[in-house]
Amino acid sequence: MQNVDQGEHMLALKVMRLTRPTLVSPQVITCEVKDMPQSSFRQVLDNEGTTVSGAETVAAGQFMLLPQSFGNIYLGETFASYICVHNCTTHPVEGVSVKADLQSNTTRINLLMHEKKTQSVLLGPEETIDDVIRYEVKEIGTHILVCEVNYNTLAGFPQNFRKFFKFQVLKPLDVKTKFINAEMDECYLEAQIQNITTGPFCLEKVELDSSEHYTVTSLNTLPNGESVFSTKNMLQPNNSCQFLYCIKPKPSIAKDIKELRQASAVGKLDIVWRSNLGEKGRLQTSQLQRLPFEYKDVRLEIIDAENIVKISEPFTFQCRVTNTTERPMDLVVKLETKLSNKCDYTGSAQFSIGNLDPGQSNEFPLTICPNRLGLIKISPLILINKLLQEKYTIDKVVDVFVVDADYHEDSTFQINKFVRYDNALQVLSEEQSLSLQVV
Repeated sequence: MQNVDQGEHMLALKVMRLTRPTLVSPQVITCEVKDMPQSSFRQVLDNEGTTVSGAETVAAGQFMLLPQSFGNIYLGETFASYICVHNCTTHPVEGVSVKADLQSNTTRINLLMHEKKTQSVLLGPEETIDDVIRYEVKEIGTHILVCEVNYNTLAGFPQNFRKFFKFQVLKPLDVKTKFINAEMDECYLEAQIQNITTGPFCLEKVELDSSEHYTVTSLNTLPNGESVFSTKNMLQPNNSCQFLYCIKPKPSIAKDIKELRQASAVGKLDIVWRSNLGEKGRLQTSQLQRLPFEYKDVRLEIIDAENIVKISEPFTFQCRVTNTTERPMDLVVKLETKLSNKCDYTGSAQFSIGNLDPGQSNEFPLTICPNRLGLIKISPLILINKLLQEKYTIDKVVDVFVVDADYHEDSTFQINKFVRYDNALQVLSEEQSLSLQVV
């Protein structure tokens, strides 16, 4: 801390930052007795406070070292300081009061909030009044702790002085995010958190608090609740850790294409960490904005389909088509079998699903019979708007894995939902560095 001296006064003001001790390992400096550097090494060991006599070659355990300087303070941590006012004279001093304000680049906060701490008191000879102030720093940059002491001289005249203590608040984390739009209404968020402090810390909690339009599923734990990380999220300086979340719009939002396009805010990352013997820090990112979906004129969803089917057995899947334009449509559905000797399936279809007003949906089934083992792709599906003679081709409808007829059905499972559009949907991604703020 840097302070400006205010000259001679009847009272003395002392301000000290309260921090926990650090862990240090003893130094190991030794050699054979007959070697020339022996005396030099012995002198170094005698002057080193962390060494243990007779254990120069055993670096066992650690020592707690009291703070030797102000140290670093990071955004989201709690700044704690001890303020002491002492009467250095042999006379009582009346009207003693203390005020402490913390001033940042944008705000000024009064840290002595209780009224009893700011009331005038009588301070006898060699008596002291003190207090501990705490504040969770919420801004990066220069901070100034302003301490003001007021009292009355022996002649009854009011007197005061102030001291200023300047320190810097640093950024503890670097958070980068990447959004990936899936072939559904859902998207995935990859968050990378990097430790940019000078010491290690443990990530206690990293959660994505969803907005009112979305639900969030963390993909960082196994079904049994165990973390996917092999060890505790301990990050050394400059190391990083990645987290993955699945974000889905709520059903009321997913049904309305216009509202889904406007609901870009998905939530905030809430990060809690522990450092230096359990000191806690907590930050929250700014509101995360998802990538926009590029909805075309029609939207095809596969709402009921199996992943695994048997060869030569009919396979039916349920589809839903939605008119995402501002004009009505009269759609015809065509599913054509590939004209080649190596056709993966049979089962052509052509039928009308009728008129669809803007935003309206209609469901219909499609049935195919697989002819080949392995992974097969059902495509293309053609949608024709008879009103304007517009043609939409879905290049990839659904993928199924075809197995032999004696495959056990207990191994089959359902997929929840697929979404296709009138052209191939490209996976979009964006990486951005986020600003951090205190909760």
